[in-house]
Amino acid sequence: MDHPLVAPEALVRPWRTAAYIAGAVALVELFLLLVIGGGALVQAVSDRVQLEARERALAPSSPRTAPVKRQAARIPAAKLSRARTTVLVLNGNGRTGAAAAAASRVRSRGYRVGKVGNAPRSDFSRSLVMYRPGFAGEGHRLGRDLGVKLVGPLDGMRTRDLGNAHLVFILGT
Repeated sequence: MDHPLVAPEALVRPWRTAAYIAGAVALVELFLLLVIGGGALVQAVSDRVQLEARERALAPSSPRTAPVKRQAARIPAAKLSRARTTVLVLNGNGRTGAAAAAASRVRSRGYRVGKVGNAPRSDFSRSLVMYRPGFAGEGHRLGRDLGVKLVGPLDGMRTRDLGNAHLVFILGT
């Protein structure tokens, strides 16, 4: 006797179910890959945005946002002569001997050099001048003399860390 003929629907049904299951697994895997890749993309964009914000915060104001005349009016005149102004020179770029060379440059402009050493970090991308309270005029004058555009009050340093210095010059790259 021959075997009974099986209906075509019965043969197709297991394959159709397997195809649906495989498609569902592929969709779940695709979703997981998109979530992981999207997270990495968001992290990269977030890091870039934070870096841009830091650079803009540290950048000197542009002439469009603060006129030069108004800036000059806010900066007090220097009270001390260059010969009486003491500068602490710190190497913030990690290159050996950079602070000594910078101290020589500061001396050649007529300033007294206090201590010469290394900054707490060695990843400063730009040179900067910081001044002790009451010595903004001297700080801006040193910045002009050295061609340093980033000048501001003490930030990240305490007044007692300066010793007898009025200004801090941190050498960047």
